Amino acid sequence: MNREIYLEFIPMGSYVKVTAFDVQSLTEVSIQGPSTASEEVLRQNAMKRLEYVLRKKGIIQ
Repeated sequence: MNREIYLEFIPMGSYVKVTAFDVQSLTEVSIQGPSTASEEVLRQNAMKRLEYVLRKKGIIQ
């Protein structure tokens, strides 16, 4: 996906909340994962979720 995306990682005890925000469409999604997961895995999961939502809304193909 070649779009400007902001990611935010918020530790919350035993899990981490990850928010992904697409600047162009102003679409935001959040996921939660265990705090033991790597940042890369959490980032990939958030990006997959964002891509799914953007496709569902017809913003990307």
